[in-house]
Amino acid sequence: MDEREQILIQNYEEYYSFALDAYNKQKYNSATTLFFKALVSLCDLFLFRKEGQIPSSHTNRFRSLEKYPEVYEIVDRDFPFYQDSYTARMDKDIAELLKNDVEDVKSIVDKGN
Repeated sequence: MDEREQILIQNYEEYYSFALDAYNKQKYNSATTLFFKALVSLCDLFLFRKEGQIPSSHTNRFRSLEKYPEVYEIVDRDFPFYQDSYTARMDKDIAELLKNDVEDVKSIVDKGN
């Protein structure tokens, strides 16, 4: 396994683990942010496996993901929640939506192995 791939997997696991901890403690802003970071790590892993590159920004990531609508639609829908988490209070429903979306994208990434 490529070192960059290992790092992306480790980052995903760390973000997801801390997101679950925050979610279980009803810290929904932190959970939302961390679930989104886990989602982005999975997207980067997906793109690395498909294209051999890791995007350098959200803009590049979105452009690359447009070719893969099953992933793009999820991350595009969730990005505003991540942005809003800096200035608004997130609730359990939003955090749970991101949690479920992370699990859906993880399934897509795992199928591509």
